[in-house]
Amino acid sequence: MNKSELIDAIAAEAKLTKVDAGNALDATIKVVTKVLAKSDKIALVGFGTFQVDKRAARKGRNPQTGKPISIPATNVPKFRPGKTLKDAVNTKRGKK
Repeated sequence: MNKSELIDAIAAEAKLTKVDAGNALDATIKVVTKVLAKSDKIALVGFGTFQVDKRAARKGRNPQTGKPISIPATNVPKFRPGKTLKDAVNTKRGKK
């Protein structure tokens, strides 16, 4: 599903216009981005948690030359699904 298909689905589910659904999705993405940029987290009970994890600096190898390189520390956005979402996905695949 791409962004325009998601907007269509949100509009149908929430009985909104496609413009309003698009604005709501854009606002949601903007807020999630701002919160994660401050290294805070967003917990949506049942759905999941958006958070920032710290990845430590480490040594690596350049795959073309084989020479060692230093990979700097970085912050990585992560999503951890909640139980309700996990159960819904597993039920759809016939695992329950």
